[in-house]
Amino acid sequence: MSAATDRQLVLVVGVGRSGTSLLSGILGQLGLHIPQPEVNANATNPRGFGEPRWVVDFHTRLLKQRRVTVNDARPAAWADTGRSAESPAVTRELHEWLRGQLDQHGAVVVKDPRTSWFLPLWMRCSSDLGVPPVFVTMLRHPAETLASAQKSYGTWQTPASRAAAWLNVSLETELATRGQRRAFVRYEDLLGDWRGEVDRLGASLDLPLLEAIDPARAAQVDAFVDPGLHRHRVRWAELGDVPARLQDMAEDVLAQLEGLAAPGGDTAAAQASLDTARAGFGELYAEAEAISQSSLTAAKKRVRSERRPPAPPPSLRVRLTRRVPKRYRKRARGALRRLRGSRS
Repeated sequence: MSAATDRQLVLVVGVGRSGTSLLSGILGQLGLHIPQPEVNANATNPRGFGEPRWVVDFHTRLLKQRRVTVNDARPAAWADTGRSAESPAVTRELHEWLRGQLDQHGAVVVKDPRTSWFLPLWMRCSSDLGVPPVFVTMLRHPAETLASAQKSYGTWQTPASRAAAWLNVSLETELATRGQRRAFVRYEDLLGDWRGEVDRLGASLDLPLLEAIDPARAAQVDAFVDPGLHRHRVRWAELGDVPARLQDMAEDVLAQLEGLAAPGGDTAAAQASLDTARAGFGELYAEAEAISQSSLTAAKKRVRSERRPPAPPPSLRVRLTRRVPKRYRKRARGALRRLRGSRS
């Protein structure tokens, strides 16, 4: 493949801990370029994240500026991050980096769970470069992604909040990629038959590197794909306090998204059904915000109190004065006033 003429951009999207690292790693083994340097592997992802360091830092900075977290459950947060595409400086920064990667390497795969928050920005920059992206969304049962996230990132976010974030990110990512070349892959299917899934992606997304796989590269992927990576086979009862209504909603949305992965499943009727689900989640979240107003108000007051600087220590004069009994202080002040009056 000539990097100058065969430029392609694959964006691996979806909720974190859903198998996006596995897919990115497979695509990298098969010849698509993962921009370097990558985020280092660790105990939570021993085979690597398949994430470009530059992209992670870029997204992290933008999220911090907009006070949005990667697993944010607020439907309103999308408007905050969506404004990134309206910033000339931000657009220019991504445009220049992406152009360099495409010009040098041709076929590029970018994976970062934060990407979903900035899809309009990526689509604008890549389209300006004449390389409209293709999207692959990974799907995994939300209870499993929550269990994996809790083990990897800690318990600062409640299971209920993470479940709501799964719904928020999944539904909005689906909406943002409509009308684009896209595919959906179930985590279990990728682990069980990576060749079959890759063949399907190559044909449906017109990715030549995936249509005629070199045997040596295939052997590398065989060694890379380990079904033992599927370590969190859990369901809702094992997670803790996730409201039943939220569980039911997540199960319904997962079933609908998995329907998009089936041949001929990405239809207008299926998308309309997901619109209804997204509206339902928005109503649920608005109800939760309205009900929890007192808790939010109390939290704001506590934060303001914690941010208030401590009072400076009293001066030596004040400390010595406080040692004098109050009645003697009053007499001394009275005598001082009388003395000043006689002098005048």
